[in-house]
Amino acid sequence: MASDKSLLSAELNANMEEALYEQMLMKAKQEIQSRLPNFQETRQIRPQPGFCIKTRTSKNAKIFINICKSNQIPAPPDLTEQELVSILESDDPSGFRVPMSIGEPHVEVDNSGSGCTAYDIVIHSTFFEKIKDNELFREFFITVAMEGLENKYEMELSREWRMLKNRKFMGSIFEQNIRTKSKPMIQEVDTRPAQLIPSKSLISEIESSPVKPDYTIVAEPSEGHPSFLVAEISLPKVSSSRSLVLDLGEDRIVLVGRPDLYYLDIFIPYNIIQEQSGAQFNKDNKVLTITMPVQPA
Repeated sequence: MASDKSLLSAELNANMEEALYEQMLMKAKQEIQSRLPNFQETRQIRPQPGFCIKTRTSKNAKIFINICKSNQIPAPPDLTEQELVSILESDDPSGFRVPMSIGEPHVEVDNSGSGCTAYDIVIHSTFFEKIKDNELFREFFITVAMEGLENKYEMELSREWRMLKNRKFMGSIFEQNIRTKSKPMIQEVDTRPAQLIPSKSLISEIESSPVKPDYTIVAEPSEGHPSFLVAEISLPKVSSSRSLVLDLGEDRIVLVGRPDLYYLDIFIPYNIIQEQSGAQFNKDNKVLTITMPVQPA
């Protein structure tokens, strides 16, 4: 039986186009760091002590959390108690987000002479005063802070905790690095010349109920401490990178697809180099690819 040469030719052309696209995408990932501006967008802050809580991990290890304050951290929206209750009872309780900086663990010695681990979490000074004086806001924030620690350091914390009465912090409070500008830019891959779209603020108000998109994160190399991470996020309802707001923290990806299409907020188990990270949105397959170099171990 004679084969249909037109079908074979079409299939060959399709395979060639796919191979060329993969080659283009790989080249773009390799070159994206050199195309981004190379300047530091972080500054160091010295948090002020606030109060300290004590809890335990699922393995019964003692954990102390120093709740600190600084005016250098963005403040969350100023809500009343009733507004917070309404948000927590809504279908989208993630609509109220608290900006915070989660520091690295440090080993300390408690009053009994036993070893323990302490973490410093920094929030805006005004919001600190609110949680200090309001039990509802305090319970809400400590729950959010514990979830942040669990996601960042892959552990499980008991929700039974107590506030220390005679000390404001455990051990020493260390300086932390925070970002001064948003990163990265999103480059749109299309047949037309690529356009760099600057991202906006990490703090975004979500008015309805956006969908959490499907995503994968691949580490390279796959074994040991990775050199970089590549995240691919499927956004089938997005037509242009202009509707995307992407922010990378040292260990966090926050993505908003407007108008109220998608919302993703995930922690990464490594510290990434924000100023060298880059993102590309492919208009054909509707996939956002984020390339993130990882801080050395």
